[in-house]
Amino acid sequence: EVQLVESGGGLMQPGGSLRLSCLFSGLNFNTYDMTWVRQTPQKGLEWVSSIHSGGRVSYSAPSVKGRFTISRDNTREIVYLEMNELKPEDTAMYYCAADFMAGDAFYALMLGYWGQGTQVTVSS
Repeated sequence: EVQLVESGGGLMQPGGSLRLSCLFSGLNFNTYDMTWVRQTPQKGLEWVSSIHSGGRVSYSAPSVKGRFTISRDNTREIVYLEMNELKPEDTAMYYCAADFMAGDAFYALMLGYWGQGTQVTVSS
């Protein structure tokens, strides 16, 4: 059984940085593509970034491209989301999910495994 546990969220001022982590437990981490999504009551679910199982291919949403970087360590079975130049509109609950490469919120909803989320709040 796959379990995902996110950590690293918190309160940050605009322009600051945070690094989210997602710890995977289960079998065959290196066969799963990994995705970060975020959710707010106002905007709903938003796909943020995905990375291929091998770690060499990744995609990010235009809203975060150039500011957020997804990466993974297949030895430690962890996925990271490095978030820089944070903006108030980045405030959301961030979830890690495992399955296939999801390129938008529609496909993200079909991902098979989800963590419980970690809250990120960007405010001065």
